[in-house]
Amino acid sequence: MKELELKYGCNPNQKPSRIFMNEDKELPITVLSGKPGYINFLDAFNGWQLVRELKTATGLPAAASFKHVSPAGAAVGLPLDETLAKIYWVDDMGELSPLACAYARARGADRMSSFGDFISLSDVCDADTARIIKREVSDGIIAPGYEPEALEILKEKKKGNYCVIQIDENYVPEPLERKQVFGIVFEQGRNELDINEELLANVVTKNKEIPAAAKRDLMISLITLKYTQSNSVCYVKDGQAIGIGAGQQSRVHCTRLAGSKADNWFLRQAPQVLSLQFVDGIKRADRDNAIDVYIGEEYMDVLADGVWEKTFKVKPPVFAREEKRAWLDKMKGVALGSDAFFPFGDNIERAYKSGVEYIAEPGGSVRDDQVIETCDKYGMAMAFTGIRLFHH
Repeated sequence: MKELELKYGCNPNQKPSRIFMNEDKELPITVLSGKPGYINFLDAFNGWQLVRELKTATGLPAAASFKHVSPAGAAVGLPLDETLAKIYWVDDMGELSPLACAYARARGADRMSSFGDFISLSDVCDADTARIIKREVSDGIIAPGYEPEALEILKEKKKGNYCVIQIDENYVPEPLERKQVFGIVFEQGRNELDINEELLANVVTKNKEIPAAAKRDLMISLITLKYTQSNSVCYVKDGQAIGIGAGQQSRVHCTRLAGSKADNWFLRQAPQVLSLQFVDGIKRADRDNAIDVYIGEEYMDVLADGVWEKTFKVKPPVFAREEKRAWLDKMKGVALGSDAFFPFGDNIERAYKSGVEYIAEPGGSVRDDQVIETCDKYGMAMAFTGIRLFHH
């Protein structure tokens, strides 16, 4: 197949629309189910690059949950503990494969943003992973292959309209990439930068200790940023992104946005949230929305009399601001990556509030000394990578 006609482009009024290869080459994908759209393919191809690089860098199966050409979550296949299995709603599924754990983590980090995601997997999709996908609201998936049982499960989703794409894992794109904006062709060399531990060698803070697990998490952060709309900042813990701030004009706004998502991820593990008693038959999305409101500042939207009864069996107590702060103070060992340098120490101040202890950023700001000084104040270890990771 050398081209594939699409229903429309980014919006229904943008017709005609297609994907195709230049020079009469074959497309490196096969559509096994459904009719993927323009944005689906943008998510799929960005996500496939991300998970492929995560697998190469860590040796572990990887998954990403994409929405609007940025990852809502990305993770590698480390086992889930009891708490994570519960907050990701997979505690009833028994022991999961490493690939299924990777997707549960990627989907579960920011369930609000992942609603209606496009999934990317580094490995052949197995039945465990397909069973998780079956119960979630999702638009489609790209993977290098599918086990027969997994494919049957996925083909049944959305009454047979779920988008399933198989990509040739040996496909290598041309070294130059092009796109048009306002009828003008832009051309650049592909970003083939290899992200590995060598980029973390230049530790500029007083604390020089970055343990192996933190180096892994910093690499996950940087690879995730490589395929996230800039400006972007990514918080990672235990092999998964827990907060991604994408597409913000101000870097500190990226740091705040990603930090608030990381905070929400950790707050969902608090006893006050784990003990919530939901009414029978509540939909997964409604449950996620209720938790998000409950742990936020607008908690009375779900706790007001006449309202809470629609969601909870028993009215929960208010999760007070002081209680939330006390719980968040327990979050430690978080790794943080930035796709460009931090211009001010305020980014570090905000990162510290979300348990960040390890940082990787390019360096090169006229205020690098201020940023390093702020890291030293909190005993953080920060590496200057010397590389920028803008993606547009």
